[in-house]
Amino acid sequence: MGSTFFGQTSANVKQNRLNLFTEIHEIVFHGQGGYDWNTIYNMPTWLRRFTFSKIKEYYDKQNESVQKANAKNSVINPDGTVKSGFGKSNKPPSYK
Repeated sequence: MGSTFFGQTSANVKQNRLNLFTEIHEIVFHGQGGYDWNTIYNMPTWLRRFTFSKIKEYYDKQNESVQKANAKNSVINPDGTVKSGFGKSNKPPSYK
């Protein structure tokens, strides 16, 4: 086709555009109103990628802490078995 000096070919231009618009969407959506589409689209590439990575890092850490809390409070072990002691009480039942 032509020179691929800049990395764009007819084969990868569609995927590159999809990646760009996905990245813009993620920043605008998960930025919780702090960014608008036009600002992100016109942002320098290095700054857009930095912003995307920081937002992703934040949500990854948040997700990890939620998963740890859920695992700690769960009555089921990671292998699918019920944790020992679940449903057992040290007090006798009250029939008043």
